[in-house]
Amino acid sequence: MSFVSDKVKNMPPYLFSEFQRKKKQLEAEGVDVIDLGIGAPDLPAPEFIYNKLVEEAKKPENHRYSTYSGCAEFKEAVSYFYKKHYEVDLDPDTEVLALIGSKEGIANLIQAVVNPGDTVLVPDPGYPVYRTAVHIAGGESVSLPLDRDNGFVPLYGKLSERDVQQAKLMFINYPSNPTAATVNLTAFLEAITFAKENNIMLANDAAYDLVTFDKYKAPSVLQAPNAKEYAVEFGSLSKSFNMTGWRMGYIVGNKEIIKALATLKSNIDTSQFLPIQKAAAAALRSDFSTVAANNAIYKERMEKMHGALKEIGIYAEKPKGTIFLWAKVPEGIRSAEFAALLLNDAGIIVTPGIAFGANGEGYIRISLSVTTERLDEVIHRLKKLNLKEMTKSWT
Repeated sequence: MSFVSDKVKNMPPYLFSEFQRKKKQLEAEGVDVIDLGIGAPDLPAPEFIYNKLVEEAKKPENHRYSTYSGCAEFKEAVSYFYKKHYEVDLDPDTEVLALIGSKEGIANLIQAVVNPGDTVLVPDPGYPVYRTAVHIAGGESVSLPLDRDNGFVPLYGKLSERDVQQAKLMFINYPSNPTAATVNLTAFLEAITFAKENNIMLANDAAYDLVTFDKYKAPSVLQAPNAKEYAVEFGSLSKSFNMTGWRMGYIVGNKEIIKALATLKSNIDTSQFLPIQKAAAAALRSDFSTVAANNAIYKERMEKMHGALKEIGIYAEKPKGTIFLWAKVPEGIRSAEFAALLLNDAGIIVTPGIAFGANGEGYIRISLSVTTERLDEVIHRLKKLNLKEMTKSWT
C-alpha cells in the first residue's frame, strides 16, 4: 500500500527543480554552468529594506503571529501603492490580502475557487504553476492560446463554446512570463469584458509589473471600469525589489474572492513574519528609485543579449519589461532538444518553450539574471557553437 496521494503521484516534477538537479550534476563534473533558466534576480535587495527588517526584527512584539490576512501596515502600503501608481482605490481590510509570495497565493486561490471538475483557462504558453495548481485542486486546465502574431494577447475566439461555458476561472499574466509580452489597458478591458459576458473570475498575475523599460508603464487590470466585480490581481516584491527569498506578495480586488482565500489560508498558515511584512511596506511606500536602478541594469543586459542573438541568427522580440527574452529556436530542432544542446555543448541552461505549454514549442526562455560579464561569456560560447552551420544540418 502506498501512502502517497494519487494527485502527487500524477504530478509532473517542478520544471525548475529538474534544471537545478542537472546543473548540480554538471558542476560536480567540473563544468562551469551559466544558469539562464530560472527567473531569480541576482541583484541584492535595497539597503533601506534590509535596515527596516533589522529594525523591526529587534522588536519583541514583532515575533508573535501576524494576523491571518497580513498586518495593517503592509495592507495599507499596498493600498497606497495602488492609489499612487494606478489611481485605483483599495480598501485595505477587504480588498487586500498578504501572501507568502504570489506562487503560494496562486495555488491557494485555485483551491478557494475551484471544485473538482471545474474548468480553468490558463495561458499557453504560461507559467507552469497555473496548470499544476489546477491539477492539485482536481480541476481541468484548458489552454487559453497566445501567439506571436497577436502579440501574445489571448485569442478568445479559439476557445470552444463548451470550454467557455464551463470555465469558472481564467488566468492572464502581464508583463508575461515566459513571453515577456506587455499590453496596454485595452487588453485588460477586453479580458474584463470576456469575463463579464461569460461569468468567469479573472486573475491577473502581475509579478513583473514594475520591471519595465524606457517609458513603458504596465497597467493594472483593476484600472478597467468595474474590474473588481470580476477580477483579482497578484503582486510580488520578488522581482521589483529583489526580495525573492523573502516570500512576500499580495492579492487585491474582488472582496468575495479575497474573503474566500483569506478563510482558506487561515486554516493553512499564519501569514508572513511581521518584520518582513513591515520591510515590504517600506518598499511599497518608497520613491522607487531602487526599482528604476534595477530596471536600468536589466535593460542593459537585455540590449546586450538581444543584440548578440540577432547577430547569431536567433530571433527574439525586444521586450518592454520582465527579466526574460523569448527567443525562437533555429529551424529543424525542437525546443527541448535545443536546450539540451546548449547545456551539454556550451554549459548554458535555458528553459525550453514546451515547458510552458504546447504553444511554447519553437522557443526558449532566456533569463537575464546574471551579470553582464557572465552574459559576455554566454555570447562567447554561443558564437563558438556556430549555430548557423548547425542549422544547415537540421533543415
